[in-house]
Amino acid sequence: MRKKTADRGHDTRYVRLQKNFCFACGQNNADGMRLKFTYDEARDCFVCRFRLGKRFTGPPGHCHGGIIATILDEAMGKVNKLRHVVALTSQITVDYLKPVPLNKPLRVESREVKVKGRTHVNMAEILNAKGDVLARSRGKFIAIDPHRMFTKFVAK
Repeated sequence: MRKKTADRGHDTRYVRLQKNFCFACGQNNADGMRLKFTYDEARDCFVCRFRLGKRFTGPPGHCHGGIIATILDEAMGKVNKLRHVVALTSQITVDYLKPVPLNKPLRVESREVKVKGRTHVNMAEILNAKGDVLARSRGKFIAIDPHRMFTKFVAK
């Protein structure tokens, strides 16, 4: 069973921006993906269900590898919310196991692997409707103080 979030590490608070223009999850980015994640307590992971349209084409009928990496990075980043930290991607590795199809139901799942000091290691997988893993990633994230890093970007 997971500890209460207050007992889970750093207490770095997120500086809220008035609008979210993140390409992957920002609801205010008209050109973005607008991915929506939920936390599955029973499975202790974040989950997002989505379909990719033709604007994300790489090989014919399939997703571009850079978009796959973006989805995996975003999913892994959500895991840091469990510890109430803002952590930036330091390193990501992606295993492209099978082509990721366009216009088919997909999901990405992410979970924590380990935490040591400010370093958070997370993993994510993109799966098809049958549960086949199409792509897998592992990422290293470094917790930062968002007030020091982002205050000059916050709209007043």
